[in-house]
Amino acid sequence: MKNKFSMLTIAIAASLGLVACGGTTESAGDNIKIGMMTDSGTIDDKSFNQATWEGIKRYESENGTIVAQYIKPIGETTADYMQAADDLITAGNQMIIAPGFKFDEAITKLQEQYPDIKFVMIDGQPEEVAENTIAIYFAEHEAGFLAGITAALETKTGKVGFIGGMKSESIEKFGYGYVAGVAYANKHFGTNAEVVDYLYNGTFTDVAGGQAQAGSMYDKGIDIIFTAAGRVGSGVITEAKTRAEAGDKVYVIGVDVDQYEDGIYNQETNESVILTSALKRVDNASYTKIDEFINGTFTGGEVITMTAEVDGVGLPETNPNLTTETQETVNELLANIKAGNLVIPSTEADVQSFLSEMGYQGAKINF
Repeated sequence: MKNKFSMLTIAIAASLGLVACGGTTESAGDNIKIGMMTDSGTIDDKSFNQATWEGIKRYESENGTIVAQYIKPIGETTADYMQAADDLITAGNQMIIAPGFKFDEAITKLQEQYPDIKFVMIDGQPEEVAENTIAIYFAEHEAGFLAGITAALETKTGKVGFIGGMKSESIEKFGYGYVAGVAYANKHFGTNAEVVDYLYNGTFTDVAGGQAQAGSMYDKGIDIIFTAAGRVGSGVITEAKTRAEAGDKVYVIGVDVDQYEDGIYNQETNESVILTSALKRVDNASYTKIDEFINGTFTGGEVITMTAEVDGVGLPETNPNLTTETQETVNELLANIKAGNLVIPSTEADVQSFLSEMGYQGAKINF
């Protein structure tokens, strides 16, 4: 039964991309194989998984010393993730990159089962981080804060919203930072913005649900929505584009990668509903760890956090929908964050204290 299951997984994986993207497995030569497992998303999800994959592919393209492969597990159980990893290892991959907390239990077991394989976990970690594993987190609250600043400075209705995917630490930190940014702008820049709706979808895949949630928010007069929700965000963007095509001035703040192109609704003018995007440089994380592995400097047994100081988070350099004044304000605040002069709250208790300090007058938010 196990053999049948394994063969089925490999067959499905082949159709989804378990191939050497610089050639077939057989033509890999002396190049080192680097594998990636996706979680509930895909490598073209315009978000977390795609950013991870782009970092791997960038290394492959720029250096020519690796062959990149990926696999989408057939399900979302620990057994499914372990089977996917087994298939990657059987195919000769020496490092496996796993983005997302859903892999925690699987990597806990895999790192012990395969001590010679290197594992890179992004936004998650095993119970104990072994010497062949590294866990990488991000300061999402810092990127969320900058998103909140832009929302408060650019809203025309004074009403903004937030849609998260599954409630998890990384998504919560995006939300905490966002609300803190709105409150900070109100106090220091004279804006009068309010986070009217603060919702979770409960998944990272419910595109239709994301569109429906966005529609409800826009109907309330909210004109800017920050979505940190994987493919759910695609539904939010679709709703914004539909309304923009009808003449409404509504916007979305994207997440993880620069989503400006995804929000283009007028091909002639290149107009987009993406106000800006809260970047999480997952691509840099995967790229850097591959480089360390290739060059013999990979250090396992660690848990690290990529902050604004090391360009782990931020906003895109180019934001066509932001005014010059807003961009300059964001740049100044980012510099202060990098210098340690501005500390952004990253927990519910800290953000509640921060809101009180800022004198935030908006409705109570159910974080």
